[in-house]
Amino acid sequence: MMQARLLANENFPKTSSLFLREKGFDVLAIGMDFPGISDIEILEMAVYQSRTILTFDRDYGELIFRNNFRPQFGIIYLRFKNYSPIFPGELIYKLFQREDFQVENTFTVIDENGIRQRVYK
Repeated sequence: MMQARLLANENFPKTSSLFLREKGFDVLAIGMDFPGISDIEILEMAVYQSRTILTFDRDYGELIFRNNFRPQFGIIYLRFKNYSPIFPGELIYKLFQREDFQVENTFTVIDENGIRQRVYK
C-alpha cells in the first residue's frame, strides 16, 4: 500500500478523515485542525508538508490549471452529490490500495463515471 500524507479540505467529511486515520493514514483535517483557512493557504500547506489534498471543491482545478499552482503530491477532487459520511474515506482508502494509482503531480477527479487524471508539471 502506498503510504500517503493527506490534507482533507473543510468539505471532506470528518467521519471519513477519522476513518482514514484509523487505517494508518497521516490525515490533516482542515475542518478539525485549521477551520476557515483559504484555498491558497491549503495549497501552500499541502506543498510545504508534502500532502495530497482531498476536496469536494472544484475551485482547485482552476487554481492548478489557470493560476499555475502545482502541489507535488496532487489533488483528489471528489464529485458526488449524495453520499454517506464514510463513503469518501472508504473510496480514498481503496484507491491508495491500488498499485497502479499515482497521485504525484496529478489532478484526479472521481465521480459516478469513474476516475480521470490530468498530469501537470
